[in-house]
Amino acid sequence: MEQELYSKERSASLDLLLRFQRLLVSKLYPADCVGQVPNTYSPDLLGVGSLLKKYTALLCTHISDILPVATSIACTSHRHFAEVSCVVDGDLTGILLPELVVSIVLLLSKNAGLMQEAGAIPLLAGLLEHLDRFNHLAPGKERDDNEDLAWPGIMGSFFTGQSCRNNEEVTLIRKADLENHNKDGGFWTVIDGKVYDIKDFQTQSLTGSSIL
Repeated sequence: MEQELYSKERSASLDLLLRFQRLLVSKLYPADCVGQVPNTYSPDLLGVGSLLKKYTALLCTHISDILPVATSIACTSHRHFAEVSCVVDGDLTGILLPELVVSIVLLLSKNAGLMQEAGAIPLLAGLLEHLDRFNHLAPGKERDDNEDLAWPGIMGSFFTGQSCRNNEEVTLIRKADLENHNKDGGFWTVIDGKVYDIKDFQTQSLTGSSIL
């Protein structure tokens, strides 16, 4: 119901563009094309790929014009950033671009050769700098980055700048404990003084247990 309400709030032209974008993606996702040898795609499929490239180019041009202006206004204050973010979220940048990126990644994972022929992916790279500048203005960006990158038990102390020794949850494991655990079928290893359980990776590794 929320999606239907959100759809009603969009302009008719924006809704039409979204439907057109989804139609392009669906045409490029036929089941009988997965794993096909490059340069053997049908003219119709290559035509859709060319159309996706033109569509992506026009979308990127629009976003490249909008984001620098949005960034210049948003840098005034947190309130300005919040207001501009709402506008951008309802624009092509917030509606069409996220779904297009996810769709292209999906198509790339299923049929990399066809997406390489289409040539739409390099066009998106030009938006990275504009998006990065705008996102850097977000309040609490540093905290969010730390939380996203602080993987529990591995990189947390690195990004927070705190020593693991200050963490009350850290358990001291003696060498004898580690050896006994591994003798019982476990797979603990020591890296820079920290003990890691890599048992789950043992069966997935292509190099064998000796390398691990």
